Amino acid sequence: QWCSVVRWEKTTRPFLRGSEFLWQEGHTMYETEDEARNDAITMLNTYDDCGRDLLAIPFVKGKKTDKEKFAGAEETYSIEALMPDGKGLQSGTTHYFGTGFAKAFNIQYLGKDNKIHTPHETSWGVSTRLLGAIIMVHGDDNGLVLPPNVAPIQVVIIPIQQKKEEVMNKANEYYQTLKKAGIRVKLDDSNNTPGWKYSEWEMKGVPLRLEVGPRDIQNGVFVLAKRNTGEKIIVKDDELLSKIDELLKTIHTEMYNKAKQYLDHHMTRVTTLEQLQDALDNKGGYAEMMWCGNEECENKIKQLYQATSRCMPFNQKPFGDTCPCCGKKADKVVLFARAY
Repeated sequence: QWCSVVRWEKTTRPFLRGSEFLWQEGHTMYETEDEARNDAITMLNTYDDCGRDLLAIPFVKGKKTDKEKFAGAEETYSIEALMPDGKGLQSGTTHYFGTGFAKAFNIQYLGKDNKIHTPHETSWGVSTRLLGAIIMVHGDDNGLVLPPNVAPIQVVIIPIQQKKEEVMNKANEYYQTLKKAGIRVKLDDSNNTPGWKYSEWEMKGVPLRLEVGPRDIQNGVFVLAKRNTGEKIIVKDDELLSKIDELLKTIHTEMYNKAKQYLDHHMTRVTTLEQLQDALDNKGGYAEMMWCGNEECENKIKQLYQATSRCMPFNQKPFGDTCPCCGKKADKVVLFARAY
């Protein structure tokens, strides 16, 4: 279901930490632990796919520590994004609850063996925080930069010298062709100047701008401008659909790769608390650290550096056997970061 939730927030932030927000949540129950755990991981992967294929945002996937997991859950899994200011953003979670909540509320079912059993439960959700992630990860000084797959308008058509009949005829021809092809398109036939329109639609993050004027019509071409890079491309009239389809895919790939490169560059392995502080203060992003599993070390790091454990990545690649915080044996890789 999608519903609004109200929670206590001392300091609110638009989209990221509002006192009231819209979110999507799911709750399921299964016969077995394996089925329930599989559901929680499947939904986490679905959220990860959403980031990669729709939002052009790379996520780190992993399991939360006991300190950071959902109260009452046996395990919590999360997708974590990285913002341009070096802070992490928990972007979605899934939980395996076991049978604890079902027992507390006396939820039972009649099994195939004709006996009464307690089901295994999961829960999962994402919220409008993902909109905040899109704005922060991709936006620039000119405004929004929206991924083509979720942009309300994928192409905006700007007629140059629109008072000329042939210009508006051609602009309308492009509009109808794109609309029939399923492209989300807008024809800006307002009385504002072309320059004003450029700035307006750049600010709104439309992935592609199509410009057409009298000289373009004479030459059988039009101009496409990519929002994410500002690059302008002259396109032949008969390549309208193929070129726009190609560029929308290219823009998505470029946006994802840019965000992924930033994420990878801000993943720092640390083996001492001094390195941890340096990574958090000067580089930002995720500090990859070996951890003993003791909550006291998490609390110490939060107190000293205002950083929290974001997750233990699924692809664990240990690079030491000592916890920098206490010196005890460590066998878990944890990502620490300052976060929203």
